[in-house]
Amino acid sequence: MWTSRILSSTATRAASASTAMMSRSRSLAQFARQSSSSTSAISYKRTHPHKRHPALSSEYLYPAAPSAEEAVSNILYNTPPGGRGYVQQRHIFNCLVQNEPGVLSRVSGILAGRGFNIDSLVVAKTEVADLSRMTIVLRGDPETIEQARRQVEDLVPVWAVLDYTGFKVIQRELLLIKISILGPEHVRAQIKSRAPGWQIIQDETEEELSPSNALRQTHAHLKSLTELAHLFQGKVVDVSSDCAVVELSAKPDRIDAFIKLVKPFGILEAARSGMMAMPRSPIYDMHDHEELAEDVGSSVDATMLPPG
Repeated sequence: MWTSRILSSTATRAASASTAMMSRSRSLAQFARQSSSSTSAISYKRTHPHKRHPALSSEYLYPAAPSAEEAVSNILYNTPPGGRGYVQQRHIFNCLVQNEPGVLSRVSGILAGRGFNIDSLVVAKTEVADLSRMTIVLRGDPETIEQARRQVEDLVPVWAVLDYTGFKVIQRELLLIKISILGPEHVRAQIKSRAPGWQIIQDETEEELSPSNALRQTHAHLKSLTELAHLFQGKVVDVSSDCAVVELSAKPDRIDAFIKLVKPFGILEAARSGMMAMPRSPIYDMHDHEELAEDVGSSVDATMLPPG
């Protein structure tokens, strides 16, 4: 009986010892794995030595001034090529006409009869009730333009025709443009959807976006369009779920540049008012007038001197 108890206690001790050894071996293996992962960065650095970048040279920090030949070559390379061929000069007419029906048709009829293509024509009444102001922009030879100006001025309801060509004038034109904010791939479907009896088909779009991606893309396009309009001193006056309307008042050249820049977004429709012009007023300096008066006062008339 005592022998069986001794044997059972011995077996129990052996089992507990084996269990402890197994748990110890597991902990050692786990520690080995932890130690190998923690030292992997060191081993990687030893096997892959860091390549130091070369120090910046003095030529990079203090670049030498370009020579005259290099500067001229750079300017010639960056200068856009000029237009080839003869380009007719643009003329600006400011017509003061009587505010009555039929004046516009008579003025445009004379210009059309001489073969002029009118670039823009703006008519509006002035602060005087019976007077209207007409701004006409056209191109042609100076001699032909002068003949047309005289013929227009000979009309009965025309008070005067002023040619602002060659003068310093303030030019402004108003642009209202509706631009898509969905992307250029959806412009065709947007334009067709505005036609009566048309329904947008999924095949019209190139790819199907999730609602979150479509919303993110729409806001990104709207933000880019707003920043571009701000650079041209324009503003977004209307926003919908698929397009935005931008208002811009600037010179005709800047209007043309803005239209070219927003064309990749997708232009749905645009309206231009035509160019309005007004001559700049000269700036007079009182100091210059005082000097001129002193010179005139100090001068002596030779006819008033005695003979001899």
